[in-house]
Amino acid sequence: MTPPLVAVAHGSRDPRSAATVRALVDVVRAQAPAVDVYESFLDLSEPPVTAVLRRLYDQGHREAVVVPLLLGSAYHARVDLPALVDEVTTDRPDFSVRVSDVLGIDPALETVALDRIAAADPAAPGTGIVVSGVGSSNAGANAAVADLAARWEKRLGVPVSEAFASAAQPDIPAAIARLRARGTRRIVVASWFLAPGLLPDRIATLADAGEAAFVAGPLGPDPRVAEVVLHRYAAAVPQPARLSS
Repeated sequence: MTPPLVAVAHGSRDPRSAATVRALVDVVRAQAPAVDVYESFLDLSEPPVTAVLRRLYDQGHREAVVVPLLLGSAYHARVDLPALVDEVTTDRPDFSVRVSDVLGIDPALETVALDRIAAADPAAPGTGIVVSGVGSSNAGANAAVADLAARWEKRLGVPVSEAFASAAQPDIPAAIARLRARGTRRIVVASWFLAPGLLPDRIATLADAGEAAFVAGPLGPDPRVAEVVLHRYAAAVPQPARLSS
């Protein structure tokens, strides 16, 4: 039996975030009709991942694959999620729950993010690009976004800086100042967020403060994002999963 796929997002007080996650899960279902796919959340949104896993066990499932809908491998992926899975499996030793890699800095997701800023002509002379992400206390997670910005600079031939909504520097004003110091005249802000929410709104507010910047939307329920979810799932099952009927 093909194990169910439990997609788990961070969760947010902003209802747009959960709605976007559910829309993405719908796309995943459409791409893999042979797989049972469920949405869940670490916090703040319903249903929690622990409740979904317990329900699957009660329905008779003895295997499941959890796919973190996270763009970085930081505290939520390394600590929070494993602890929640352990909470479920500790008293269910016959329940095998595998946790896949995070979505991470995947080339397909980079393409989606670049498509979101395409209308702003990001390679035009005088343009500076900000790659905005959530920010983390984990230096490696922040470095991955900085590496992404460096790749885009080489690819597009314009100055690019990373920026973070919380927990790390540079923030949006500092990133824009860094780009202005390099001679940029117009600012384009790319979104390294999966869904809308409070932190992307903070990014947009700071970017628009006297700058009239172009601010892109998040990755959202794009079919290419769904494909990455299914790739992470397939890599985590014992045998290659049949993703379509």
